[in-house]
Amino acid sequence: MNETTTIVRLRQPDAIDDPLTDILRAGARKLLAQAIESEAEAYLASMRDLKLPDGRERLVRHGHGPERMLQTDIGPVEVSRVKIRDRGATGNEDRIRFSSAILPKWARRTKSLDALLPILYLRGVSTGDFQEALAALLGKDAPNLSPSVIARLTGEWQGEYERWQTRDLSARRYVYVWADGVYLQARMEDQAECILVLIGATPEGKKELVGFQAGVRESAQSWRELLVEIKRRGLSIAPRIAVGDGALGFWKALDELFPGTHHQRCWLHKTANVLNKVPKSVQPGMKTALREIYLAPTRAQAEVAIDLFAEAYQARYPKAVECVRKDQRALLAFYDWPAEHWIHLRTTNPIESVFATVRHRTVRTKGALSPTTARLMVFKLILAASKTWRRLMGENQLPKVIAGVRFKDGAEITTTPTHNVA
Repeated sequence: MNETTTIVRLRQPDAIDDPLTDILRAGARKLLAQAIESEAEAYLASMRDLKLPDGRERLVRHGHGPERMLQTDIGPVEVSRVKIRDRGATGNEDRIRFSSAILPKWARRTKSLDALLPILYLRGVSTGDFQEALAALLGKDAPNLSPSVIARLTGEWQGEYERWQTRDLSARRYVYVWADGVYLQARMEDQAECILVLIGATPEGKKELVGFQAGVRESAQSWRELLVEIKRRGLSIAPRIAVGDGALGFWKALDELFPGTHHQRCWLHKTANVLNKVPKSVQPGMKTALREIYLAPTRAQAEVAIDLFAEAYQARYPKAVECVRKDQRALLAFYDWPAEHWIHLRTTNPIESVFATVRHRTVRTKGALSPTTARLMVFKLILAASKTWRRLMGENQLPKVIAGVRFKDGAEITTTPTHNVA
């Protein structure tokens, strides 16, 4: 009598059964394979005019490369690239090679995972803990994201950072710039290191990172060094207006190196500074009053709103009123620029939004970043975030700004020609 043996695979204690994730991976594998096949077919179709002397097509399919594991946001996915053969090549010099844009030859993980790593670092995850932290997200062992890979990536980021710091800026121009300093508490140092960040808007309305370096607090000397370096690499045309907080160091250095640039104080910083001078019970009403100032449709109405603000709070909270009064001119500078750009010029939000997570990493935590690693992680975080930065609204107004057209309350000032009556 023959007996059949049934082998039942026991569930491991640390295994996680997730049928939904398995379905997603299967679907991703199928879609990726279809995309790779379609890309290869489209490439062959574009090269159909290349023929051999006997009339046959020069480029043909040649099977698939070995299957490899690609680490994605939903875990490892098996993929294999399409191989294309050049039947007319006589040597390596004239051989036509097909390189997939979807699946590069040496790719082992998606680019979105590289963008994830700086965020995990900034959250306090050390390289030794990456395997455990990513296992729940990407599957057991998280292949292609081992500590040695992370260390190698850090070295690559250092090289990328050094190349970026020496790039040529002679062909660049920035109509507007935003400046801010971000403080990090790396490891157990007593003094927080300040990262100086400068973001600019191009004539096409695109925002991009202009300057980035570590400084000693937000001193004039630190900002001067950053601005001098930017000018040395070719940025010769001064921005039309700069947006920043009340740090005197930046404004002093800006006036020295770009004296023609106008000043706009950040309302986000100013609101926080004013509210810090009053009890919490007063802050909601005062915050509403401040919003009525910078959301006023004209400068005259904004000035009236400031007078009403002073009338309401001068008696009990004179320091809060003085905090607004002393920077009134710089706070209302945006009224002299196109109304479409006001939402961008009133605040340093392009920088603040990027560093909302970074600011939570300013506590002394065991296993936090070294100063060098912190700079690299912040740099990579900015580059990843810059891909999603919102372009300036009203791009058609930028040529007028560059040409020096004047604006009043957001509208272009037009001069009516005078006609002499005979």
